[in-house]
Amino acid sequence: MKRIETVKDLKEAHPQHMSIGFVPTMGFLHEGHASLIQRARAENDTVIVSIFVNPLQFAPHEDFDRYPRDIERDLEICASLGVDQVFTPTVTEMYGTEPVLTTVHVRELGDHLCGASRKGHFDGVCTVVSKLFHLVQPTRAYFGKKDAQQWRILKRMVTDLSMPVEIVPCEIVREADGLARSSRNVYLTAEERARAPLFNKTLRELHKALSPGKPVADHLEKGRAKLEQSGFRIDYLNVYDNEKLTPLICAPTQGECLIAGAIYIGKTRLIDNLEWHISS
Repeated sequence: MKRIETVKDLKEAHPQHMSIGFVPTMGFLHEGHASLIQRARAENDTVIVSIFVNPLQFAPHEDFDRYPRDIERDLEICASLGVDQVFTPTVTEMYGTEPVLTTVHVRELGDHLCGASRKGHFDGVCTVVSKLFHLVQPTRAYFGKKDAQQWRILKRMVTDLSMPVEIVPCEIVREADGLARSSRNVYLTAEERARAPLFNKTLRELHKALSPGKPVADHLEKGRAKLEQSGFRIDYLNVYDNEKLTPLICAPTQGECLIAGAIYIGKTRLIDNLEWHISS
């Protein structure tokens, strides 16, 4: 495995005439990341992982400085999974020393869910991912479905800008008690970690309660009340159109929808979602 820290070296190491599976990460890798890497390894000739905590997607009040980092452990995990190259640029290597004046904005899909409370977040995501796509030139890029809004926005970006890369969404990896794997889980105290599975349990109860064409408001009210009574602070909890990511009044009579939420346990923000379709 080769570690690459500069854009120049990345370009020189670019494999020719081979399929490239790319897994962009912010590091502090866990089993969810490992599942993306394993799928990329199974479907491509070469696998490249990037590890870069992107400042453009953090608001001033968010956790950029305290975001968990352990590059040596991450490199060991990548080596054990058969990664060919790991790109670990600095902020200066990625963006230079001047302010970033050019960003990528995907309209409408970022108006709800995380985009409502994290203004500018997805512009930062799209900007760094488009830059990484340009540098890595992957055949396929792999993203976890836990970030449901993110992969849909990136898929639209790729379509609208005719980027020659396939976005591959991969299933959420969960703990045995249902909690979605996340780098931010390390922030949870023992007491908070014990309560955290109620988040996914509430989503599953909503999933079971939905009926085609029937209103969702009462079910959502019960779910929100349950979480708040257990000490969670809710950023959002709703049922969304699967493509437009707009809130729904009723469950669809055909196709799919997305049950998604973001909550705070103490100072830690967690997201999760379930896909729902009529045969559920």
